[in-house]
Amino acid sequence: MESPVVKRSIVIAGHKTSVSLEDAFWRGLKEIASMRRVTLSALVESISSGRTSGNLSSAIRLVVLDYYRGMISAPTPFPSPHVETHSSR
Repeated sequence: MESPVVKRSIVIAGHKTSVSLEDAFWRGLKEIASMRRVTLSALVESISSGRTSGNLSSAIRLVVLDYYRGMISAPTPFPSPHVETHSSR
């Protein structure tokens, strides 16, 4: 699976900067922004201000990874059709 690195300019706190991410991470970041109902710039700004070390691209990748990990581990509201349920008789 190939996901080319894409460099994009983004405004963070009124300053223009470039961020290089694989296309899959850009798509994930846009999905997160949409789900949180914030702009992409606002989301990246919050990621930037919350990081303690590392570069911005790495911080973004970690946020996207954590987001999707959370989706996988979140309990589902309905039982899976492949899981047997035992009813009391």
